[in-house]
Amino acid sequence: MTTHHSTCQEPPRRRRGALRRTTAPVAAGTAMALLLAACGGGGVGGGGVSDAEFNEGETAIVNPSDETGGTLRYAISADFDSPDPGNTYYAFSWNFSRYYARTLLTYTEAPGEQGIELQPDLAEELPQGNDDSTEWTLRIKQGLRYEDGSEITAEDVKYAIARSNFGDQALPNGPKYFVDLLADSDDYEGPYANDDDPLAGFDGIETPDDHTLIFHLNKSFAEFPYVLIQPQTAPVPADADRGEQYQSQVVSSGPYKFDGEYRPGVSLHLERNEEWDASTDPVRRALPDRIEVELGVDQNEIDQRLVNGELDVDLGGTGVGPAMKGTVITDEDQRHNVDNPQTSTLRYLNINTVMEPLDDVACRQAIMYAADRDALQRAWGGDTGGDIATQIMPGSLPGADPSMDLYPSDDNKGDLEMAQEKLEECGQPDGFSTAIGARADRPADVSTAEALQQALARVNIETEIKQYPSDTYTNTQAGSPSFVADNDLGLTVYGWAPDWASGYGFMSKILDGDAIQDAGNANISELDDDQINEWFDEVVAVEDADERASIYTRIDERAMEEAAILPAVFERTVLYRPANLTNVYYHAGYSMYDYMALGTTRE
Repeated sequence: MTTHHSTCQEPPRRRRGALRRTTAPVAAGTAMALLLAACGGGGVGGGGVSDAEFNEGETAIVNPSDETGGTLRYAISADFDSPDPGNTYYAFSWNFSRYYARTLLTYTEAPGEQGIELQPDLAEELPQGNDDSTEWTLRIKQGLRYEDGSEITAEDVKYAIARSNFGDQALPNGPKYFVDLLADSDDYEGPYANDDDPLAGFDGIETPDDHTLIFHLNKSFAEFPYVLIQPQTAPVPADADRGEQYQSQVVSSGPYKFDGEYRPGVSLHLERNEEWDASTDPVRRALPDRIEVELGVDQNEIDQRLVNGELDVDLGGTGVGPAMKGTVITDEDQRHNVDNPQTSTLRYLNINTVMEPLDDVACRQAIMYAADRDALQRAWGGDTGGDIATQIMPGSLPGADPSMDLYPSDDNKGDLEMAQEKLEECGQPDGFSTAIGARADRPADVSTAEALQQALARVNIETEIKQYPSDTYTNTQAGSPSFVADNDLGLTVYGWAPDWASGYGFMSKILDGDAIQDAGNANISELDDDQINEWFDEVVAVEDADERASIYTRIDERAMEEAAILPAVFERTVLYRPANLTNVYYHAGYSMYDYMALGTTRE
């Protein structure tokens, strides 16, 4: 990774995905202090960053400052899937919810690969596993309080996990790792099934006292600590829970609380939570006095307001839209305010494996051969938008093989002869028709669908593009197998970042047959391959990181053979940081700026 500022070198590296059990990670506050000292003077008076360089935020903190106060202003073209920490799966929501929701563990606050190291948040220290990684114990800090002054307990964390994962009324969005992993919980019907004792029968998590959690797993799982960074582990007091309506007024455990109710499609405002104790929280700097989010703002308007200094952050974290991208990259007066990091996000299309004629692998492979990868990359903004992907796992993850290319073609324009052969093989020599689903409020998604539509038409695969809003796409449209079938969504544009930095954290929810669910489904291709499922079952018990990596390589290759996913690009975002924004850096764990570090010099 190239460094762009000679006095601010990238933090020391270690193998990604490796978990240190005996050595505690560098505390985020310490890491930030060191970086502030090393990078001091990076800004100029009044919060300007005139001496910052293009893409400096990928490896260093731009405009470091301890200045508190002011209002930090966000906007997004869509909406949250939910601001409820237990009911969200968008990366930006995981990042943003940390303002008001503390989790058991969290990532280190630092740029570069140090940012994916784990450290305690609610917990006193990293969890301790037994010899076969089937039992994990941790204690949460004493004296932690909600916004109303009541104490946060271990049972509140247990309740939060229960409501997000178990029973017919479990919250629909977000991964269900705990359902898959916790022992002695198969018959538990969730907290909403028993008003008298919501946790009766939930034996997979033991709380012997108010500050201890013991997780009993049904199988060895060496990467389990990474599951504990999920916002589903943010505590929820049972008497405040209102199911999906809890999103209107989430009870804060962090430095900010809701100022009024969340207004879907309109706004979410946060103010300081006076009950938050900074001494217990090593990762939240809490510099602004107030945080305001505007929802449903046109992307072009967001971009223009960022450049004009009327807005601080695009909440979605996916960068400026196509209209602004070329301008800020090439304009020397703007370029120094731009970061263009290589992310761990894959932009791709799911190819459904169960609807006719795509249930025949040869028909799916025809799509793979016919795709114009050059056009797909241009849909994402060319070289600055992303690197052409020919495998599923980002190159930064252990086991990724960038040389993997099962569907090669000259100039990445597609191999139409092989596509036609595959159509004949699957009994569709004259082509077939299907639909492509995309998020209407994400221009690059729509451009991607259009690029594929044009490419497939060359071999008589006719497609209709159907557009849906982002806030419901992952749950009720693309994420609903019944909706996908009813609307003939043979192809769906999607994006994926790892839940944590390993092949399991990246691929299990999008490729494992056991991950398919009725709503909020991330395995949108509905791939249910016995060999892949078996490998996912095996790898969780493997202690050796290199051996796990080799299994992840095989899973990636097998999924590409099955043509369940058409990779488009490994995304490069074009992120704009206004001059008044302080402590700006790209965080590898969230694939966007670290929202907890940000401050502003504007009142």
